[in-house]
Amino acid sequence: MPSTVPTIRLNSGTDIPQLGFGVFLVDPSQTQPIVEQALEVGYRHIDTATGYNNEAQVGAAIRASGIPREDVFVTTKLRNDHHLQGDVRGAYQRSLDALGLGYIDLYLIHWPLPKVDRYVETWRAFEGFLAEGATKAIGVSNFKIEHLERLARESDTVPALNQVENHPRTQQRELRAYEGAHGIAPEAWAPLGQGRFALDGFAAIREAAAAHAKSPAQVILRWHIQEGIVAIPKASSRAHMEANFDIFDFALTDSEMDAIRALDTGRNLAVDPDDINS
Repeated sequence: MPSTVPTIRLNSGTDIPQLGFGVFLVDPSQTQPIVEQALEVGYRHIDTATGYNNEAQVGAAIRASGIPREDVFVTTKLRNDHHLQGDVRGAYQRSLDALGLGYIDLYLIHWPLPKVDRYVETWRAFEGFLAEGATKAIGVSNFKIEHLERLARESDTVPALNQVENHPRTQQRELRAYEGAHGIAPEAWAPLGQGRFALDGFAAIREAAAAHAKSPAQVILRWHIQEGIVAIPKASSRAHMEANFDIFDFALTDSEMDAIRALDTGRNLAVDPDDINS
């Protein structure tokens, strides 16, 4: 059955499903069964990272599912200590081996670590992985405009995607405008805010949910889809997986979209990427 999830064409030419499934803070012992359930629900985009310590379980779940490898989009990320040590190629190979899927669809620098000042060097190594064909696309996570501008000056490849905190209270409008002008796809971690605000605490969200007979979480995820943002919500129960996936049978109106846009605080609620340097 064809997926109902829309895709975004990355600048490398590969397509990423706009709704994915994240495994941040999913215990390794629970990751394989949880990812297997997500795949059964219909997710075809799984987001992990070396730092989550569950890459092997993600790969095992995909292999156990029987779904053709080319039908599942897999993202993983370079852990900060490997970035610090300059062990980029070794880290990449370990992720490839742990996943056991033959290739990585999207490989990201997890944090720029600006005070360490090695992300350009790391990015050049990423360019090599892309040229070798062992990953379909390379990108970054938690990069600000100044970090992206430096990559543009000092390397030859524009990141395919930038994964950052993004939800109705942190909308990253200036960053998204820059990304849009330079062919960088926006992706949201914490698309539902990671508990930093009550999903039903704002009239704009409550009223849209009531109008469409949907939950506040479904409205927020639908808002991401209509904004053109890739979203990777996490869910531990099948009921939540199914609810998060059930967002393609309605559309928010222009006025509803504008009301949610008005909730932006203009700042990060979780962490400023400049403060992460280890």
